Amino acid sequence: MDSCTTRVVDAERVTAVSERMPPAEDLADTADVFGLLSDPNRLRLLVALLDGELCVCDLAAVTGQSESAVSHALRLLRAHRIVAARRSGRMAFYRLEDPHVRMLLDLALAHTEHTEALHPERDGNA
Repeated sequence: MDSCTTRVVDAERVTAVSERMPPAEDLADTADVFGLLSDPNRLRLLVALLDGELCVCDLAAVTGQSESAVSHALRLLRAHRIVAARRSGRMAFYRLEDPHVRMLLDLALAHTEHTEALHPERDGNA
């Protein structure tokens, strides 16, 4: 049973956790970042950028996506400051925005490499 018989078991800990809880707006922004990372096609683009900046054409070739799909995804990622662009003439070269994005990707990839995830939502057992 997951039913609590008392409202608060460890009041001191509840207070400490409540005090360090980020504001709702910050949590919503963080959830948006994870939402952006949850799409396999966008994630492919970001993994491709771990080695440094690439143009749309090269990103399309590396990820097997159309240039149009890559451009659309990059616009979304750029709007959320996940990637940044550098212009050189008519070409735009994209890179990860900052070390925090790299750290998120590195940690997520390391996590999946050393764990065997159960996916009840994929197996229809959710």
